[in-house]
Amino acid sequence: MMRQEEANDTGLFERLTALFEEGHARPVEGLLSDQRFALQDRQTAAAVLIAVTDRDEEPGVILTQRPNSMRDHPGQVAFPGGKLEPGEDAVAAALREADEELAMSPHNVRVIGTSDLYTTGTGFEVTPVLGMIPPDLELEPHPAEVEAWFEAPMSLLFDASNWTENEVLWRGATRRYLEMDYAGFRIWGVTAAIIANLSRRIDWK
Repeated sequence: MMRQEEANDTGLFERLTALFEEGHARPVEGLLSDQRFALQDRQTAAAVLIAVTDRDEEPGVILTQRPNSMRDHPGQVAFPGGKLEPGEDAVAAALREADEELAMSPHNVRVIGTSDLYTTGTGFEVTPVLGMIPPDLELEPHPAEVEAWFEAPMSLLFDASNWTENEVLWRGATRRYLEMDYAGFRIWGVTAAIIANLSRRIDWK
C-alpha cells in the first residue's frame, strides 16, 4: 500500500536526496567540530534525526527544547536523538529516539542518508541522519525528554547570513560558536554546528 506522503509527493524528497548525494560526493574543508575540547579518548556513539517537513513552498526542520532537568545539555534546543543502543546503527537510533521523544513513528520518516560525524566536547560522536516527514504530522512530546518542539524554516537555517558567530573561553581555549534566535528559541552550540555543516553539503539556494 502506498504511504500517504508518497501519494501526495511534492518532489521535494527526490530534490533533497539529489542535493544530499551531490554534496557528500565532494570534499568540504573546515567543517565545524569540538574535537579539540573532548576530554575523553573514547567518545560515546550517538545519532540525531534532522526531520524535514515535506512542504513544497517552505519546508521546515523539526527541533526540540530539552527540559532543564536533563543531565546533558539541559534547556538547549536540539534534534531528536541520543545514544546508540547495542546492535543499533545511527539510522535505527535516530528513528527510535524520534519516536520516543515525539511519537514520530519510523514509518512516517523517509530516510535520505547520514551526514558528517560531529564530535562534541562533552563526550559524544554524533551522526546526523537526514529524513523527510509529512507536513503537519501530529507529534506528542514526551514530557521527561522534551520541554517543547517547533518547526523552523529550512531556508532560514541553511542561510549562513542568518547566524551570529560568538566566542567564549572554554577549557582554557577560545571556542567559537554559531547562534540564532527563532520564535523565542535560542539555537546554538552543537545543534547550530550540525546545521551549518549540513548546509555546506546541501546547496539549498
